[in-house]
Amino acid sequence: MLNILWFIIWGLLWAMYFALDGFDLGIGILFPFFAKTDQDKKTMLESIGPVWDANEVWLITAGGATFAAFPTTYAYMFSFLYLPLMLILYGLIIRAVCLEFRYKVNNPTIISLLEIGFFLGSLLPALLLGVAFGNIFQGLPIDQNGYHGNLLTLLNPFGLITGILFVVAFLLHGSLWLSFRTEGDINVRAKSLAKKLWFITLFFAVLFLVSAYFVTNLYSNYFSIPILLVVPILCVLGLLGAGIFINSSEILAFLSSAICIIFLTFTGVGGLYPNLIPSSINNAFSLSAFNSSSSQYTLAVMTIVVIIFVPIVLFYKFWTYKTFSYKIKEGEGEGY
Repeated sequence: MLNILWFIIWGLLWAMYFALDGFDLGIGILFPFFAKTDQDKKTMLESIGPVWDANEVWLITAGGATFAAFPTTYAYMFSFLYLPLMLILYGLIIRAVCLEFRYKVNNPTIISLLEIGFFLGSLLPALLLGVAFGNIFQGLPIDQNGYHGNLLTLLNPFGLITGILFVVAFLLHGSLWLSFRTEGDINVRAKSLAKKLWFITLFFAVLFLVSAYFVTNLYSNYFSIPILLVVPILCVLGLLGAGIFINSSEILAFLSSAICIIFLTFTGVGGLYPNLIPSSINNAFSLSAFNSSSSQYTLAVMTIVVIIFVPIVLFYKFWTYKTFSYKIKEGEGEGY
């Protein structure tokens, strides 16, 4: 039971990271194209300023939980996917540096370089995380001799479809967050952009779900245990809700988008179970929640820690988002 519990927690941590840091990454990708003036840039940066770094902690937690609960999976994941994971890490470092120094310099050339870095540091992790998970969903070429692949083999059609889905879903998520946090012209433009991005996200979501049927085994668990179909259904309902509420309720549209991302992640995780990294060569070489986990004692101690500290973290997150849920008035954005 502890193995199953930590498999669920592992999926939940990734889902929370995508749902929370997703809109930060989306705004970073939008940044050079959406902002018309320096005031627009200040407004966009102020909208994520109080929360973006805390959102990234979920990624550290997801990685830490993988290391502690499933150390063998962690070791092989960082061996097999070393280059894309390092590129993701460098992207996040560049993004953080560019955010921190954007308003500490006055040189226009350096400011332009920092803004480009903010864009690339947002795009690269979003795309490569999608590519990485797309390849995990369809299985990696693993056998008794290890991993038979490289960065180019990861850039296969399904991996790229998943990567693009992550990017457009985060763009939609970011535009909805921006409409929730702002007033005036930037609010109107954010809503208009969200409507267009909603259709693009719907297209790639359908393409992902259809492609997954042919190139992955994700549907096997859903066909054998029909009750699990509630997970992809909630994902679809979340996406539909985001489209329905764009004009009527900014907060409901954003929350619907978050629900879509969370249950999209769980759609993949639920299809993977019990595997964390399936082998596309032979399932005997797959790394699962059972053959790659820590001892039962370790999992039990970790469970106690989670029971104590997760409610504290969730309370802090609720307080933070409530505190910084005010509307940024038109022309008054102060930047990061």
